[in-house]
Amino acid sequence: MKSSKEKMIAGEIYQAMGRELFDERQHAKEQLFQFNSLEPSKIKARNQLLKKLLGKTTNRFYIEPPFRCDYGYNIFLGDNFYANYNLTILDCSTVHIGANVMIGPNVSLFTAGHPVHSEPRIAGWEFAKPIVIEDNVWIGGQTVINPGITIGMNSVIGSGSVVTKDIPANVVAAGNPCRVLRNITNDDKHYFFKNEKMPEDL
Repeated sequence: MKSSKEKMIAGEIYQAMGRELFDERQHAKEQLFQFNSLEPSKIKARNQLLKKLLGKTTNRFYIEPPFRCDYGYNIFLGDNFYANYNLTILDCSTVHIGANVMIGPNVSLFTAGHPVHSEPRIAGWEFAKPIVIEDNVWIGGQTVINPGITIGMNSVIGSGSVVTKDIPANVVAAGNPCRVLRNITNDDKHYFFKNEKMPEDL
């Protein structure tokens, strides 16, 4: 018989009320309490805490405190990752983030979900589906990414978006629900905001 943790990892419906998962969530909270409480100058100490908590990191990542997650061990960061203030990751399932990903402030990644009908929801049943963010993605502030979503490489998600479906590579997408607005082209190399041109010396 599978444990609640095994069911959670496998993407099956499960109840998160067992002692094992409770203890693991408590451990993550203790580590994140230390991370979020350290002085701003203690960058190396903060990163060491995250290296022990998260499933995978490189030597090049930076997460602005405060940061919250459920377990930590289901989060896998690619190289050169940056997240601004108030990142929340409910990592009941895996969250794979590629290289050179930037995340704005107040972004939430939710792998966890609950039944629509109230009776199984009240009984504590839930599920978790993985999130994948591919290389070179920029996610604007206040974005919510729902369970089971993949965001393709090089894409940009506009601020305030609620992502309910997969987003392909090389596009700008935004809105609630988030939808593709246009493709990213080589012309975008010459502009950074509306019609403002990039400096020629870059």
